[in-house]
Amino acid sequence: MKKKSSLALLPTFLLCLTVSAQQPSPSPRPGPTNTPTPAPPQRPAPADEDVVRITTNLVQIDAVVTDKSGKPITDLRADEIRISEDGRAQTVTNFSYVIADSAGNSVSRPAVILDKAAPPVPPVTLRPEQVRRTMALVVDDLGLSFQSTYYVRRALKKFVDEQMQPGDLVAIIRTSSGIGALQQFTSDKRQLYAAIERVKWSSGGRSGVTPFAPIEDNSGQSDEAKAADQELNQFREDVFAVGTLGAVSYVVRGLRELPGRKSILLISDGFTIYSRDDPTRNYRALDALRRLIDQALRASVVIYTMNATGLQTLMLSAADNTGQMSADQIEQQLSNRRTTAFNSQEGLSYLAQETGGLAIRNTNDLGGGIKRVIEDQKGYYLIGYRPEESTFDLKTGRRVFHKLSLKVLRPGKFTVRMRNGFYGISDEDVRATPVTPREQIQAALFSPFGSAGVHVRLTALFANDAKIGSLARAMLHVDAADLTFTDDGEGWHKATFDVVAVTFGDNGSIVDQTGKTHSLRVRGASYQSILKDGFVYFITVPLKKSGAYQLRAALRDHGSERVGSASQFIEVPELKKNRLVLSGIILTAVDPTAKKKQPPAAGEESSTASPQDENLVDSTNSAAVRHFHNGSVLNYGAIIYNAKQDKTGGPPQLLTQVRIFRDSQPVFAGKEQSFKILDPTDLKRLGMSGAIQLGADMKPGEYAFQVIVTDLLADQKHRLASQWIDFEIVK
Repeated sequence: MKKKSSLALLPTFLLCLTVSAQQPSPSPRPGPTNTPTPAPPQRPAPADEDVVRITTNLVQIDAVVTDKSGKPITDLRADEIRISEDGRAQTVTNFSYVIADSAGNSVSRPAVILDKAAPPVPPVTLRPEQVRRTMALVVDDLGLSFQSTYYVRRALKKFVDEQMQPGDLVAIIRTSSGIGALQQFTSDKRQLYAAIERVKWSSGGRSGVTPFAPIEDNSGQSDEAKAADQELNQFREDVFAVGTLGAVSYVVRGLRELPGRKSILLISDGFTIYSRDDPTRNYRALDALRRLIDQALRASVVIYTMNATGLQTLMLSAADNTGQMSADQIEQQLSNRRTTAFNSQEGLSYLAQETGGLAIRNTNDLGGGIKRVIEDQKGYYLIGYRPEESTFDLKTGRRVFHKLSLKVLRPGKFTVRMRNGFYGISDEDVRATPVTPREQIQAALFSPFGSAGVHVRLTALFANDAKIGSLARAMLHVDAADLTFTDDGEGWHKATFDVVAVTFGDNGSIVDQTGKTHSLRVRGASYQSILKDGFVYFITVPLKKSGAYQLRAALRDHGSERVGSASQFIEVPELKKNRLVLSGIILTAVDPTAKKKQPPAAGEESSTASPQDENLVDSTNSAAVRHFHNGSVLNYGAIIYNAKQDKTGGPPQLLTQVRIFRDSQPVFAGKEQSFKILDPTDLKRLGMSGAIQLGADMKPGEYAFQVIVTDLLADQKHRLASQWIDFEIVK
């Protein structure tokens, strides 16, 4: 192999990244020969994919049974339980115990990095069948005090650092975030850290600096004014409580599409759903709560709750202004504070109880509370029965909420946790199938695992241009065999499809969106090539501010109405801080054993799209697909930003290194090499490229390729920059 084999795609693709200098590609050196860790075994899919179902001929629920010491009971028989609907015993038709924490569905644990200054290890990208546990940590920033927010952030960081396990799919979602919230389900700790950084106290929420409002001397107010203030505060509490429950409901709807039994942990200072003085006062929250319980049951989601206020003395504090208040008035105010604390915790407890979860309360160890929630999800009973026809009858024009209960008939004291009811409507009626093209695309865009009606693969690379600023250049590879081609005369074949791309900011709001309808027209050898290899659609997304982004793209085929979608996390650094940064990596390969393709026969058209569709490229473009054979030569390229210059005006002094990982375990680490600058036109943007040969004994599977750059002139804290990109070795 010779030097000229490197990066056939680099000149055209990196043109938009404004490469000003390139390092010459070294001759391919021997690649990794270590035998990678075998792929983890996959647990067979259960015969019944739905954990929970409600149909006109089957109601199926899950339940956890523990003894008096809290130890799970795993050996019950069907004749040792009795399930009732609205107080009427039902005949059990399905009964099994499911072990959720299966060792057979594990993923290798990432290597422990003791040196915090070391380059990060690329995370494992989970496939749906590898997901062991799915958790949504919902932070109720609409109802967190300034004091509670600090402790919640600390507990979340401890969870990500110490408690999160391989195979966990996690989201950290704020109740104030927008519709982009569900794009954050990930096993990538970078995304979770970015989400934690967004957890901040909201001055417009229902909680102040401390969990409970300070006592104010309102003895000068009239009774009418006091009543008006109380009514206003109550209304405000109700509105925020409904907002919190609505946000949780949105998360539940998104979790429905994820595999297995799921869980939500709601972390909040609490909310009130019941008033002893006026039971009808909190009807808004109660109605929202009933609907949330029903949704959780149908989506097989268990809701845990944790009160973030911790242990409170509920006595007088320095913030209280008792003024000229009498002892009786002070005692009354303290009594009101205790009642508020009790009612707000009861709201969280009731939500957990009704959905089969645990309520963590009266503890300052929020990290320990999260650990209890994790340990509670090791197994559950799956119980089914055939409902009566009247279960789904309309009464007074409305669907009836049916109460469920489960009793253990075995001698002894047991605790049963399960969802406590559902509305009399079948899953088929609840799940509205998207009808319009817009609804179909929207459903695909917001599906946490994406949609595979049309197989697409998204690769988005961060870059920065001196004039445009930061941007993401995305490649959407489309499997053309999934499109519907029609005859268009004279041997031409035509397919029409819509492409929509949406960028979400780290606060869940939409930053940018674009959409277009395309017609792809091909024939002859070009048609056969596209059917075999697919094509690439290019998308350029401007990213004006630094931060974390989610880019999602969806494609809808007009002929079949099938939709495909994919997403990617993009982190945009702050280049103005003048710290070392590396662009995204472009990765291609050359297979030395592959036969060269024959050019099209004379007179055969090779155009693939009409002139206005400049975003479309017919392709065997390995940079977008990255399916390589062992023994191939990998060619890589990137851009180095903000390399330090010597104080005397000398050139930057940089070292580069490449590493390859499988399941976060290193299988190859190259030697550090000095970076040579050939064209110092723009020392702020240095183009680099190189080549490395894959070992012939590397087994098929998913890998990660990492580039590390070290700036010898920068301070110790900011001298490293790294990027990684995934690829797959195929047979």
